[in-house]
Amino acid sequence: MSVKPLSALKAELKAEIQTELANEIDFAATALTWLKSNLAHLAGAVAVLVIGVLLARLLSRWADRALTSSERIEPTVAKFLSNIIRYALWVVVAITVLTQFGVQTTSIIAALGGLALAVGLALQGTLSNVAAGVMILIQRPFRVGEYITAGTVAGTVQAIGLFTTEVLQLDGLYVMVPNNELWNKAVVNHSRMPTRRFELLVNIAYEDDLKAARAAMLELAEGDPRVLAEPAPVAYVAALADNSVRLGLRVWCNTGDYLALSWTLNEAVKLKFDTLGITIPTGIAAAAPAVAPPR
Repeated sequence: MSVKPLSALKAELKAEIQTELANEIDFAATALTWLKSNLAHLAGAVAVLVIGVLLARLLSRWADRALTSSERIEPTVAKFLSNIIRYALWVVVAITVLTQFGVQTTSIIAALGGLALAVGLALQGTLSNVAAGVMILIQRPFRVGEYITAGTVAGTVQAIGLFTTEVLQLDGLYVMVPNNELWNKAVVNHSRMPTRRFELLVNIAYEDDLKAARAAMLELAEGDPRVLAEPAPVAYVAALADNSVRLGLRVWCNTGDYLALSWTLNEAVKLKFDTLGITIPTGIAAAAPAVAPPR
């Protein structure tokens, strides 16, 4: 095996160094040429970036302050909308900066649109819950602390988020409901209005004193301080059945007194009829909803 002389090795090393140096010089020259030809674009891009960042921060802070200070917008929705505005402003700034370098933004926007479509299809269930959560927080069919029924869900609302709503049932069970399920069902809010009507239906025999039974029901209603004077209590004949006369009693009360008042009147009517000797052939049936807001 022959060994190259030292002079040959030095010559090769020198040639390699010269080649690398020439490449570096060419790269520097090319960069300098590009910099000279694009100096105006570069300066414009830096100016757009600085101004865009300042404007984006200013506008996002203003939007966040305006949204969070509004009493008509829930804090969760306000934060969500302010974040969307902030990210949208950053995207606009980035596209504007790229335009200064001659980049075709049409392809970038098309790519972003395709990406958004792919993400939307992959997360359509989650996004539907987010959309429903935003609509619930904006429309406010219920608020935290109110008792609602929607489909098979019944309980007091504990928290409303963008994805789910937390509900506590009367039996103490905790239920997390996807917002999309609540938004697509009829929601009955038992706590929204300050007053509610309670209706009691009771059957008596045809042989019993009808007027005495009606007077007794009205006396019990008017004697309870939880019954409102306006609208006034009403006792009436609801129906003439085959074997009994059905009497009705309608009273209005504050929503917070509804459940306790219904229990009291049911018991009081039974005891009063026993005292008067009025029979109840088929028992008492309350026509009010089976669920009511907790005390």
